[in-house]
Amino acid sequence: MKTDDLNSIILTLVTFAPLAGGLLLMLLPRRDRDIRIFALVISLLTFVLSLHLPVYFHRSHPGFQYEIDRQWVSTPNIHYHMGVDGISLWLVVLTTFLTPLCVLISWNSIHERVKEFFILLLILETALIGVFTSLDLFLFYFFWEATLIPMALLIGIFGHERKVYAAVKFFMYTMIGSVFMLAAILWLYAHTGSFDFVVIRDQIASGGVPSFPAAAQWLFLGFFLAFAVKVPLFPFHTWLPDAHVEAPTAGSVLLAGVLLKMGTYGLLRFNLGLFPEQARRNASWIMTLALIGIIYGALVAMVQPNMKKLIAYSSVSHLGFVVLGIFSFTQAGLNGAIFVMLAHGISTGGLFMLAGILHERRHTYEISEFGGLASRMPVYAASYLVIVLASAGLPLLNGFIGEFLVLSGAFQDKAVYGILGATGIIWSAVYLLWMYQRVFYGKVTHPVNNSLRDLSGFEKWAVWPCAAAALVMGVAPIMWLGAIDPAVRAALAPFAQVVGKVVGQ
Repeated sequence: MKTDDLNSIILTLVTFAPLAGGLLLMLLPRRDRDIRIFALVISLLTFVLSLHLPVYFHRSHPGFQYEIDRQWVSTPNIHYHMGVDGISLWLVVLTTFLTPLCVLISWNSIHERVKEFFILLLILETALIGVFTSLDLFLFYFFWEATLIPMALLIGIFGHERKVYAAVKFFMYTMIGSVFMLAAILWLYAHTGSFDFVVIRDQIASGGVPSFPAAAQWLFLGFFLAFAVKVPLFPFHTWLPDAHVEAPTAGSVLLAGVLLKMGTYGLLRFNLGLFPEQARRNASWIMTLALIGIIYGALVAMVQPNMKKLIAYSSVSHLGFVVLGIFSFTQAGLNGAIFVMLAHGISTGGLFMLAGILHERRHTYEISEFGGLASRMPVYAASYLVIVLASAGLPLLNGFIGEFLVLSGAFQDKAVYGILGATGIIWSAVYLLWMYQRVFYGKVTHPVNNSLRDLSGFEKWAVWPCAAAALVMGVAPIMWLGAIDPAVRAALAPFAQVVGKVVGQ
């Protein structure tokens, strides 16, 4: 097949290959080993297909690429419109990268309903990719809501003690928030006659949408609320610790690594893309919420006795950096925000895998149950240290680049934003290194820890790619930023006009 022909269908292949694999998985007999192998093959195939996107991506081109636009439903006017730019490109690759690792980390930990588990995992992958590739708002909302069902079932069926409570709380919080976005989407369709993101954006920019000035603030808030709950931005974060603690390891990895990025991606794509003037007007209180999330999430993480809950609250803090960068409206801030999304997906995904490995051996996440593990599990301890340092923002690892750019953008906007945001880096080093010290150093206080085995082969194959990715992203960030920067410049172009309007009033 020629490259041009493949370019025209690659997004369809990448998006729906996991779903096709999940449907085929239903036909396989219930032989657990065959099911695991098949799920791994499908997830790896999807990852290989997704590598076509960055390899043939025109990095100097700021617009959407690999576009496909077909009429899906004539009335209402719904299109199968998909495409990626530098903002969404790497989020797709992040999703396809983490999914096979989730299969590997679940290889020996899922013992019941194995077929159902991997079917849900593959369906979830399709829904997540669809969110980042959809350019029709109806299609986007379809995939957005489609992520809820497999994730809620993964938590509710394969989770821990309070799994049903956590699944229902996750489902209700995110679904209720999404209703406001649906109302905003329907208003836009009623006044533009289209669900197409590009058409709606251009009509708004040209002033061709009737009644838009009067409704713009409410539309902005409708989208914002749905995305703020998903991020989750303070004070909409209370569903996240329960969901993470009760979810199976693979569920936590995809929840932290990809699902939360749906919210920050939505803020950047839709709140900034469709409502630049409203984004600028509301930026001050949104950045205040982001700063509260950065500091509050870090301080609460510091006092957690539960390892998994500590990592969950660290996500609240790290995603605050993303929102801070987005609403700084600076090139450095937005570049950093997207890079933090990717870095957080890698490092926090790795942390949840490592926590899950320890839970498999001891059936507890309580930090007080451990101590002195470095002498008993040296490979595990070294792997954990690399991921901890990446998450803490050590130079030459991926966490440093994104946070540095975000804080640079925040300083350019207002110095106080950068100063307060920088304290989050200090707190993150405190809670992560203190957790590491308590788990791995000191004396072995519980005799059962003397018999813990080190990383197995499947566990190494799951964790080490995250450590390698953290190093490569830290050493050569231009491989990612080269594609991100032109899209960021295009996203910021409308704000040159907005600044004059807002300042003049």
